[in-house]
Amino acid sequence: MPPSDAASVPDYVGKDARLPIGVKLAYGAPNFAGAGMAIPIAIHMSIFYSDTVLVPLGYIALAVAVARASDAITDPIMGWITDHTRTRWGRRRPWMLLGAPLCAIAFIALFNPPLGITGLQAVTWFSITFVFYFLFHTMYSIPHYGLGPELTLDYKERTSLFGWMEGFTVLGTVVAASAPAVLIPMLGGARAGYSALAIGMGAMLSLLYLWQCIRIKERPDFSRRKPNPLIPGVRRVMRNRPFRILLAVYLAGSITAAIPGLLMPFYTKYILQPENPDKWIGIFLVTYFGAGFLMLPFWIWLTRRWGKKQVFLFTFPVGITAAFSLFFLGKGDLVPCFWILLWAGSVFGVRLFLGPSMQADVIDYDELYTGKRREAQYGALWALMFKFTIIPSASVPLAILAVVGFEPNVQQSETVQFTLRAIYGFGPAATGLIAFALAVFFPINESVHREIIAGIQAHQRGEPARDPLTGTLLPPPSDRGVDEDTGWFLDHFSGRELERYLRRGPAALLRGAAVGIAVSLAIFAVATNQVLQGLGDLSTRPGLTTVFEVVVAGFALTAALYHLLRLRAARRMRAAPVPVGVVRTHLELARSLNQGSSVASPEPRIAAAG
Repeated sequence: MPPSDAASVPDYVGKDARLPIGVKLAYGAPNFAGAGMAIPIAIHMSIFYSDTVLVPLGYIALAVAVARASDAITDPIMGWITDHTRTRWGRRRPWMLLGAPLCAIAFIALFNPPLGITGLQAVTWFSITFVFYFLFHTMYSIPHYGLGPELTLDYKERTSLFGWMEGFTVLGTVVAASAPAVLIPMLGGARAGYSALAIGMGAMLSLLYLWQCIRIKERPDFSRRKPNPLIPGVRRVMRNRPFRILLAVYLAGSITAAIPGLLMPFYTKYILQPENPDKWIGIFLVTYFGAGFLMLPFWIWLTRRWGKKQVFLFTFPVGITAAFSLFFLGKGDLVPCFWILLWAGSVFGVRLFLGPSMQADVIDYDELYTGKRREAQYGALWALMFKFTIIPSASVPLAILAVVGFEPNVQQSETVQFTLRAIYGFGPAATGLIAFALAVFFPINESVHREIIAGIQAHQRGEPARDPLTGTLLPPPSDRGVDEDTGWFLDHFSGRELERYLRRGPAALLRGAAVGIAVSLAIFAVATNQVLQGLGDLSTRPGLTTVFEVVVAGFALTAALYHLLRLRAARRMRAAPVPVGVVRTHLELARSLNQGSSVASPEPRIAAAG
């Protein structure tokens, strides 16, 4: 039996202590195998099943869309589950120990379809293994993310921790991007090559997560805290202004995030037109990801010296200029493309480690307001929004190329070439500009973070604390005029819904939730029907409209589940109504604690709320 973590808090998780290298290695190393599995999924899987296993592209597109949409839905559920898990092994480790080997099995099965299967059997094998891969990936990756911000509360040490983690991510990406070119000719075919890669990465994923769970102990002071309900937790996450800004930055970038990897083979083959496109694709991939890996230690050092926001902002001009430059290249411009990708790749790893590091600081700000640690819930909501946003960028470019007349393995028309260059260059450059403009407003730096931690400590002593971003004076979460459990329960409903409750009673809440369920399910049914019709004979990729309908269907199903949970709360409200005075106090308190509000007169607002 493993020892209980509740006896003491290890020294390395102290608020000002440095984490040992062994802890950083154990936390980050699983990302090597995780990235090594993600690259075959993103780049090689579709062509493997269409050209080797002979599954029609329409079926592949449908399974991919369903799997990614369901993956996005399960993320917030898994975040809630891991935050609510209570075992002697902690909240995170049981799910990682279970999810990693199951994901490895699904991944190995995905790239090892039985010989001779065709038609419906091949479609079924692909669909089941692909959906289960994402399900089990969620099971281990969300708890893994939730563990990171708990290991240290130190502003700079988080940069180092996530820098180590993303270093393994980039290294795994480089290995997986180059491995098929070596394994396929060495082992005599695509099946054998991908099978070897899948078995190797799957086994490594299981072993590295086992090592992590043995080496790293969870913080018992975090694990013992009372968790929050799912829907109120999401509502309070979205009240967090720094989180909203950071989320908007990454969502703006994710609109075109899949384009570079998706279109690099097309851009290389049909725009640069080298004699050996496959060789140059490999060179470009290794150049881009290799530059990111080699530069990562420099960026970690610079971030510790300059600060997260300053380095974060510096990366945008690099990416924007690189993407913009690619538009102007043409046949034979292999060397200029090499240098552009080297320039772009130099900052590839920065946002990988700065994203989770800055999110961790945002989660501390949330604790200042809620008194709870909700790492996994934040990570799950982040993943939910990102995955829905990236679905069009993984499909729309190909649909656009088909509309303008793209044909494989022939010389492309000027219209197709111009469209390909514009999407590959101008698309990421435009969204990069938008993301840069939003990132300027991110408000948390090192000094602000120190004040946030000081405020959390004041609340733990039962003292009020001042929000360093708004100047609002915050009483401890347990001393805000409304019982804490009641406050979380009331956050199943928006302020407007509670105002209607005050005017019309509990029936208004029931009607609102029921209407939300009905409308969401109707939209889901219509969108799903349109998707099935849009696939036609399942021999071609879905068109633009079908891609967007998949996104709409996924959002609608998520909304239906959201309102279903709220319906349960509305029924509870009807059975045992919260007193009108308590609801009014809760509404006033919510207004006074509005994290985006002005600084004016915080003390009177708190006094009125109490």
